[in-house]
Amino acid sequence: MTNTHTLRRYLTVVVGILLCTLSLRAADKKVRIIQTNSAGDNVHVIDPVTNKVVGVITGIEVNHGAAVAPDGSRIYISNEAESTLDVVDGKTLKVTNHVPLSGHPNNIAISKDGRRVYVGIIQAPGGVDVIDTASLKNVKTLPTKGSIHNPYVTPDGKYVVAGSIQGKTVNVFDTATESPAWTLDMDLGVRPMAFSTNPDGSTKWVFVQVSGFNGFAVVDFATRKEINRIKNPDLPPGKKEVTAGSDPSHGMAVTADGKTLVVCSRLNNFLYSYSLPDLKLLGGAELSGKGAGWVTLTPDGKTAYVANPVTNDVSVVDVKSLKEIALIPVGFVPKRNTTGILQ
Repeated sequence: MTNTHTLRRYLTVVVGILLCTLSLRAADKKVRIIQTNSAGDNVHVIDPVTNKVVGVITGIEVNHGAAVAPDGSRIYISNEAESTLDVVDGKTLKVTNHVPLSGHPNNIAISKDGRRVYVGIIQAPGGVDVIDTASLKNVKTLPTKGSIHNPYVTPDGKYVVAGSIQGKTVNVFDTATESPAWTLDMDLGVRPMAFSTNPDGSTKWVFVQVSGFNGFAVVDFATRKEINRIKNPDLPPGKKEVTAGSDPSHGMAVTADGKTLVVCSRLNNFLYSYSLPDLKLLGGAELSGKGAGWVTLTPDGKTAYVANPVTNDVSVVDVKSLKEIALIPVGFVPKRNTTGILQ
């Protein structure tokens, strides 16, 4: 009886472990990295479990920004060639709709509830187009000080934050009223941004990369003032800067636990890691791909995907060890990428 009871308990544990493993693996397979290719007409879909390209969206010339609907039913892509927001079916990866925009677009962001897509308009006079995802209509353009390169939605979903290179501004809008909240003038053009939060989930700091600076500024959201500017480290002796590409530092992300900020350095060809909230440098991962133009994280914050526009690939970095663990070939001049869960 004792042996039979022990065997049953053992089998129960083994089956439980197997079911949990299969369940986690099935859940992991739904997570996808969406990688746009700015000099091509395709978008690559990467499985972070295998680090392989598992799908390709075709027919979107000069694609720029990407966002995934919260329910995984759609992928939204800004189309620079046609000045449209293209809608892609999350299962078939086929383009189903083209929403006309007010001008030439750059990057995009999606609301927490998926009801709005915000499109940065880089063509003068600029602004942020607001797309209603139920009707697939461009319902309004939020006015900005300067044309817009990158819009974001804050982690609590309460604000849209849009950066202007030409206007050197951070433009903040209330998502409930879709009206201006405040604008901050910077000394340099505003490039990518990322956000840290307070314990209640509200926005604490905005990390702002600016033109020509190998690092980032820190803006206090409550006081609406720049409080710090952090320079990425100098390269070790014997290492050479990568001159190809545009701005020296372009692309940032904060891990889901709010404890780590990862920062691309195009100039150094590194992905750096800083602890939060003290902004202490934790180290850097040297990349074998070249360009370090954007970064997105898996939902657990353990893995970073760095787009390399110079070598047409994506570096996969283990955030804890700061080691590049894979290099994935994609399309021509990959830039923006995002993480989503598809159906």
